[in-house]
This record gives sequence, structure tokens and C-alpha cells, in this order.
Amino acid sequence: MPIDKAYNPAATEAKIYDRWEQSGAFACDVTSKAAPYCIMMPPPNVTGSLHMGHALSYTLQDILCRYQRMRGKDVLWQPGTDHAGIATQMMVERQIAAEGKNESRREMGREKFLDRVWRWKEQSGGTITKQLRRLGASCDWGRERFTMDKDLNRAVVRAFVTLYNTKNAEGKRLIYKDKRLVNWDPKLLTAVSDLEVDQREVKGHMWHFRYPLAADPSKYVCIATTRPETMLGDGAVAVNPNDERYKHLIGKLATLPLANRQIPIIADEHADPEKGSGAVKITAAHDFNDFEVWQRHRDKDYFKTQKDGGLINLFDAHARMNGNVPEQYRGLDRFEARKRVIADLETLGLVDKIENITHAVPHGDRSGVVIEPWLSEQWYCDAKTLAAPAIAAVEKGATQFVPAQWANTYYAWMRNIEPWCISRQLWWGHQIPAWYGPDGKIFVAESEEDARAEAQKTYGKTVELKRDEDVLDTWFSSALWPFSTIGWPDKTPELARYYPTDVLVTGFDIIFFWVARMMMMGLHFMKDVPFKAVYIHALVRDEKGQKMSKTKGNVIDPLDIIDKYGCDALRFTLANMSTPGRDIRLAPSRIEGNRNFATKLWNAARYCQMNECAWDASFDPAKVTNTVNKWIVHSLRDAGDIVTSYLDEFRFDMASSVIYGFVWNNFCDWYLEFTKPILAGTDETEKAETRATTAWLF
Repeated sequence: MPIDKAYNPAATEAKIYDRWEQSGAFACDVTSKAAPYCIMMPPPNVTGSLHMGHALSYTLQDILCRYQRMRGKDVLWQPGTDHAGIATQMMVERQIAAEGKNESRREMGREKFLDRVWRWKEQSGGTITKQLRRLGASCDWGRERFTMDKDLNRAVVRAFVTLYNTKNAEGKRLIYKDKRLVNWDPKLLTAVSDLEVDQREVKGHMWHFRYPLAADPSKYVCIATTRPETMLGDGAVAVNPNDERYKHLIGKLATLPLANRQIPIIADEHADPEKGSGAVKITAAHDFNDFEVWQRHRDKDYFKTQKDGGLINLFDAHARMNGNVPEQYRGLDRFEARKRVIADLETLGLVDKIENITHAVPHGDRSGVVIEPWLSEQWYCDAKTLAAPAIAAVEKGATQFVPAQWANTYYAWMRNIEPWCISRQLWWGHQIPAWYGPDGKIFVAESEEDARAEAQKTYGKTVELKRDEDVLDTWFSSALWPFSTIGWPDKTPELARYYPTDVLVTGFDIIFFWVARMMMMGLHFMKDVPFKAVYIHALVRDEKGQKMSKTKGNVIDPLDIIDKYGCDALRFTLANMSTPGRDIRLAPSRIEGNRNFATKLWNAARYCQMNECAWDASFDPAKVTNTVNKWIVHSLRDAGDIVTSYLDEFRFDMASSVIYGFVWNNFCDWYLEFTKPILAGTDETEKAETRATTAWLF
């Protein structure tokens, strides 16, 4: 069948991909005698659509998988999607609201709401996997997993129960409940991770307030705050122990205005003499730094004798002032309370000054509202204990970061790790396998039947149990991804063959959120690292080097690029620009140039067809005799060796440059031109050898 004169990727790419997938070309073979090679796809959100970061990451993974298949390895590229707790729940709730039913999820009830979410997932949750096929991703689609699959849910429950029943060196459980500060979203009414918090630069104010000294109200210590409403929950004023201005006040008391409580002036290095007045209000229940100060001093008498030990929660779940504040502020929204507090302090003459500032304010990336550091009871995982083996594994080289400097980022996070808040106040997700007895006693078990059996032993009778309503942080289930997807907790052939995996390809922004947690869980449950290498790719920016964002209007949609230039042009551009340590500045002109490269290959194929250069399986390149044929065979071998060495080092940029140079210059410009006289000549032996060589090369 003659090849069309013009290259039309839209007419060819889908057909070629379908042929590959239907033929089983992407499937691994657990019974194979070949060496295994495995990459775990970072599971995109089930609600998501392909963006340029995905396009880069999955292109590089695909290159590695196709490369290793060409080397004869049995490759598993494990695909799947993440249930994306908050994003999915919000999407379905918006759909319900748009239908005009005026029915909240709580009015629907948990079972009915979750049934609705599952229906959405079945109807609309496969968008991104269809888009990955358009990108040419050669995953083993027959093995596709979803983090809420029944088997993966079983793995999550087993992991939770096992960690709950395992104790650290101090005899404390690796999973436990505690009251600590979390990032609280007062619109979504759930704790959120740091990754779901967007720090936005906003114009605001710095208010300087005077706190009178208890012994002499004519004197005062001045503090500064951007959140005046939180002063009602102050438990102390901190000054630096080396600040000569305040040494004489350490141990003395100040009167907290409006609340009319006496609070201690304490010494702590958190107070920076160079910032503001050098004196800092300590509101431990509403500021992460203040909470750390409180933890260092919590056993001191000046906190023990205070209400709630100096840890005073001011807000309800909706960020309205609660019963722990003076009556005139109760029930007020936090921002309304702010206005009232400022006005009341001005009336008392206790406002020292007000500065106009621009500062970073945390916002929920999905809700868009200001995030509140909030004291609440949540489930936590002892990340510090789990992190120790994960740090040692990288130090010993069991897992290597590429580029190597990213190991320092990993160490910085892991060596200063805090307890991991793993509970979320959502319904869509893995429900925490904990049940509560009538006296609040907790029973953690893999099933309600097991929990009831434990309760029967404890109480000596049948009692009513209530299950914890919260679900687990999505990062908890995805932390198990490298082994839950291939069979754990069962001992499957896939688990024995493909774990540990060979390489993880991902972005730097989730080194802590995902990479580190997979390391911790893999070493704890599998006693081995989840991957031997972590390749950290760059960010894709616009041609001016700016981060792509919808607000800037500079987002480049990979699907639009594929429609216009073809999948190969986009993929080759991303690979060619993937220089380690340097972000990609993507310009349409670069993609257009590589579309021309794809066209060059197309025209070479047409040239081969027109000149009867047909593939011959028996062709032996070592036996060519013509000088130009010998030259191109050796040139190809040299190029192949160089490309191999570059791909082994994750130098996708250098490998693609060698490929480009060989195809465009050596093959198309030189070899095809050099051999035109041979193919037009009369020496049938040379013509036959040249045709066979050309077909083999192509």
C-alpha cells in the first residue's frame, strides 16, 4: 500500500497505537526467562486531564520502557489512577448542586453519596487514561489499577492495622490518635496536606499591639501580628533569651487585653531580635511555629496552670469564634472578629501602629479560602521512626537520586520530619478501619466482625460500635503503590518478580509527599527499597521561563499540540529539552521544528518504498561490501552505542540529539544521497545490497 505523500499524524498515530495495544506489545510476562524491568506510573488523579507536566513525565517513562523492551527485557510499566479524595468529592458535590436538588451529601447519606461517586468514576473517570494513549504511553493497560480497587483497599487496611499494632523503640504505636495542629480548610471542613495549600502573596497589614505588664500596667511589651483575632488565644509572649531589651521581663506576666488573662513572658530562640519588636505572641493552637514553642515549654508551671495548658482553640470547624473567647466575639466569623478586636483595642489605646505589608497567606488550592492552622484530633503516623531506614537506604546507595543533588532535598525533609496526619474529614476514600465502643475505646481491625469480636472480649458482652467516619489521606494509599498494585499483601509471582522496581520518574515537588512515603512503606512492609533510582525531571515552563498558569493565560495544552503537530513532535521536543537541572522553556516553534523531523522520517519511508527497499529478515549487516554501506552500518552502530550510554545515564537530551543528528545528517542527507547513483545504476548486486541495507537501517 503506497505511503501518502503528506505526513498526517492524526491519520496515522491512533491506528499505529491501536495495533500495538491490541497485539499485546505492551504486556509483561511474569513467566518470562528474560530479565525483568519495572516502572511504576505515578498515578494521575482520576479527575484529571493531561497537562504538560504529565506529558513530560510519561514521555520519559515511555522512552525507558520501550528502550528496555528493545534490549530484550520483560518490561512492566504499571499504570493506574488515584482516587483523589478531595478533588473527586468536590466534583461530584458540584454536579449534585448543579442538578438543583439542594441536597447535601450529609442529607443523601454516606452510602448513597458514595454510590454516586462510583457511578461518576465508571462514566467519566477514564479521561486521562484515554489521553495517555494519545500521548503514546506503552503501559501494560491490562494491569491498570485504581487506588480504590477492592484489592488495593485490602492492602491499605492491612497496612493501617499492622502499623497500629506495631510499636516504636519507645513503646508507642506507629499509628495513633493525637491532638495537634493541621492545615484546616473551613470550607471543605477537612484537614489538608501541605501540597494542597497554595501560598498566595496578598496585601495586608501588620498590627502592633501593646500588652500591659501585670505588675505595672503603665508599661507594656509590644507584639506584632497579621491575625489580630488569634490574640484571644495567646498563651505567652516569647522573647529571645539573648535580647538585652527584654531579659529583665523573662518570667514576668503580661495582661492579655480583651481576654483579661495573665500570660507569662518566656525565653525562646523562636523570637528574633531583628524582626519587629523582638517580642512574639504565642498562640499555640493556631500557629505551627507557636505550637513548637509550646511543645518545648508545655511542662513548665506557667503553662500547666493556664486554661487548657496554654493551648486554647478559638475556632469551630467553620472558622467561627467558639466558646473559648469572651462572649462579645462568640459566633463571629474569623474576619469579622478581626475587625471587632482591632476596634476594641483601638478604643483601649493599645494599638501601637499599623503597617501595610505584602505577605504570603495560605489558601486551599481547591476551595480558594484561607487555610487555618487548627487544633483538632486526628490520626497520625510516626513518620520519624519510618524515616530512619529510608534515610539510611539513600545514604548507602540502595536508591539513588538523579540528578544526585535532589538527595539533599530528600534528606532535609526526612531528617526534620514531623508526625504525618493521615486522616481526612471526607467520605470518598479508604475509610479508617477503627471502631469506637460506648466508652470511646478504640478497636482497630481489618473488618467490623473482627472489631466486634475484640469488643466482646473487652466488655464481656455485645455492645454497639460506631465506625470512624474519616478516610485516609490519599498519599497513604499511594505510598503502597509499588507493591499493592502487584499483589501485596499476598505473595504473588508479580511481587516476587518486579519488586523492587527499577526507576521512578517524577517531579521534585512530590519528593516528600510521595517518594519519601513510598520509601518508608516499602522498607517497612517489603524490607527493601521500592525503586533503585529516582529520576527527578524538570518543570515545563513557557518560552519566557514563567510557570504555566490559567490566570496568566500561558498554559500550553499537550492535546492541542498533538492535534496540531502530532504526538511524536511533542514527545521528541520534551525529550530533547530534558537537560538535568534545567527547566524546560517550551516554545511552539521548537515543537514545529521537531514536526519537521517527523516529516523527514516520513519522507525517508516514502523514499524507501519508491526505491523498493524492502525489509529482509535474513539481511546480515556484517556482510555488506560496498564502502558507503559499510560506513552507514558502522555509523549506526556507533550512534546506537552512544544513545545506549546516554539513556543508561538518563540523559534524554543528549540521546535525542544523537538520534536527530544521525537520522537527519548521516542517514537522510548523506547516505540516501550517496546511494541514489547506486540505485539508479546497473550493478544489480550493489543495488540489492543497498536496498537491503537501507531497509534494515530504516
